Amino acid sequence: MPQRFREQFDQIQRSMPGVPLAMGPDDSAEFVFEKGVVLVRDGDDAAFVEDAVRAHFTATEGLVPDHVRRAGPQTNRSGITRIQVADPGQGTHPGDPVVGHALRAVRQAEDRTGRRLVSRNHVVSIAVNSCPGDEPVPADRTAGPNPAASQGGYDPERAVGVLVIDNGLSHDYREHPLLAHTQGELHPQETDEDGVLRQYMGHGTFIAGLLAAVAPSTDITVLGTLNDAGAILESEFGDKLFEAVDRNGWPDILSLSAGTSNGRTDGLLGVDAFMRELREQRTLLVAAAGNNSSASPFWPAAYATLPGFEDAVLSVGALRDDGEFGACFTNHGPWVRAYAPGERLTSTFTGFGTPVPYVYHHSTYDACRYGFGYACTCTTPSHTGLLSDDGETSAKPDQVMFEGLAHWSGTSFATPVAAGLVAAHMSAHKETDPRAAHTRLMAANREFAEVRGAHVPALRPPTWRPAGAPAS
Repeated sequence: MPQRFREQFDQIQRSMPGVPLAMGPDDSAEFVFEKGVVLVRDGDDAAFVEDAVRAHFTATEGLVPDHVRRAGPQTNRSGITRIQVADPGQGTHPGDPVVGHALRAVRQAEDRTGRRLVSRNHVVSIAVNSCPGDEPVPADRTAGPNPAASQGGYDPERAVGVLVIDNGLSHDYREHPLLAHTQGELHPQETDEDGVLRQYMGHGTFIAGLLAAVAPSTDITVLGTLNDAGAILESEFGDKLFEAVDRNGWPDILSLSAGTSNGRTDGLLGVDAFMRELREQRTLLVAAAGNNSSASPFWPAAYATLPGFEDAVLSVGALRDDGEFGACFTNHGPWVRAYAPGERLTSTFTGFGTPVPYVYHHSTYDACRYGFGYACTCTTPSHTGLLSDDGETSAKPDQVMFEGLAHWSGTSFATPVAAGLVAAHMSAHKETDPRAAHTRLMAANREFAEVRGAHVPALRPPTWRPAGAPAS
């Protein structure tokens, strides 16, 4: 397991005090989840699972049934109950085998009914695989964003509503003209006690800038749904999604650059109720495919290929900086419907008025961690992080200053590029149905890229240019 994964896991754990976390399902560490707890639907399912797990633990040597009980509130919009199956303070195994026992206890019942009954309580995060595409790099403000701002400007008569579920906006976001029609929630605490920018601060602002550049006629709202590490428990995520649309209305486009894998092909139990309601709305969910360099389904993006969701969800992977091939970190597979530029994009960040320092958390690798041969973001630009390879504090971590714009990589950012193209199509064609616009955009697309040997739809904005190409 890469040291960087452990570093990010520790940061997510710090952001969730009192919630013991584990990596799973084994040493491959594809996801993070809450120790000692499983999720189940409310009502009869919850009672059945509780009894089944207790009976299994009673009959199995070495397991203790006394901890099997309901945990937390029993009623919520998502219809989910947390059941504690162990004392989370006990045991040191990173994969939390007691939760594995609880899942196996009801597997036969699931097989008989054909119905999902129980799940781990996963962490949904922008730090997918506890590792984004890379960390932000300062960009020259005079060079401008990439993709550059599209022509035409803002037209209130054709404005498309985009709701971004993320970690909020930087305090100075309004100082860039691209974000004149952006609103939302500010980061609660952008810097540490030394005035140094916290990791992931600016993530939502960067996304808003990409959306506004690709689709100027957009009314963008960025919410601070995720915590300062860009994470949230699955048990809370569904309710937070409902809160977002209840408060802001169902938007034309919902842009989501967070998720998790779970080792399954039928979605997340914690967001099942929200996804079923989404299916009945007109909103298009555009969701990041994740940065695990894996073919395992990543949720909610992978709903795009589940029956009934084909028109409601667009899953987006990342192209590397030349736009011709998949980025080394991007997830891939038939559940990823389209790919957009996602490596070394340039967008709004923070430090427009007063420069803000940032200390790198992770050192770059000598070679691509995924085995690719091009100059990927795993290796360049080279920097030494605050945490060294042995997990000790580095004596000389690299520090930089941000003065407005940044370069950044990840499927987090390919996602708003694709969402912006759907919004721009709606504005250009006076289309009021985002799902119809999505379908027509994909049908009309004639551009492709190569990802792991497959030719896949590539959505490249007209104003995007390969990294290193001169600005027009």
